[in-house]
Amino acid sequence: MSPRPQSLDSKRRPAFDVEAYLKSEGPRRTVTKYRRGQVVFTQGDPGHDVRYLQKGAIKLSVLSRIGKEAVVAMLVPGDFFGEGVLAGQPIRIATASAIAPSSVLTIEKATIVRLLHEQSTFADRFLSYMLQRNIRIEADLVDQLFNSSEKRLARTLLLLARYGHDNPARTLPKISQETLAEMIGATRSRVNFFMNKFRKLGLIEYNGGLKVKPSLLTVVLHD
Repeated sequence: MSPRPQSLDSKRRPAFDVEAYLKSEGPRRTVTKYRRGQVVFTQGDPGHDVRYLQKGAIKLSVLSRIGKEAVVAMLVPGDFFGEGVLAGQPIRIATASAIAPSSVLTIEKATIVRLLHEQSTFADRFLSYMLQRNIRIEADLVDQLFNSSEKRLARTLLLLARYGHDNPARTLPKISQETLAEMIGATRSRVNFFMNKFRKLGLIEYNGGLKVKPSLLTVVLHD
């Protein structure tokens, strides 16, 4: 009796595990650990790869020609950054620095381009991230134009805590009030005032770190 032919299913490759890929290192991708305050890349550096934050927190900031710095984003685990190289951006347009001990995966441009073309699950994951980030950028603009500094601070803390994504209350890496002030376009004294107010209302906690509670959402929704 001739051997039974293998089914098509048995010949298929195992499904591509996106999360496992992003949490490990291998050919053409490396993981680098950064200390708090260490720079990942600097504005003006040549860009040849895309980064993915596995653990920690990263601050993206830009420096104007007159030397004024502005924080444009705070990244949390699961975020990509430096993806401008995929659109032909030859240099980094922002400085990325660690605000907590961080692990960053570096994926070479040619590798991520191949993944986007050959692995639909990876392409879906990347596209979903980019769409969500664009929605957030639009919301950030509306926030800056129409909301008070108190609401902007509450929304920023909720975003950093990834409200709606994981645990109901999450302890954030240590973030200075100066950095928060830069993010929301306010003074440090105003941030200090609102942080104390949030703590007295039981909306946040200081216990070796900053714990943001879901109830802080009431500040954002209150008219």
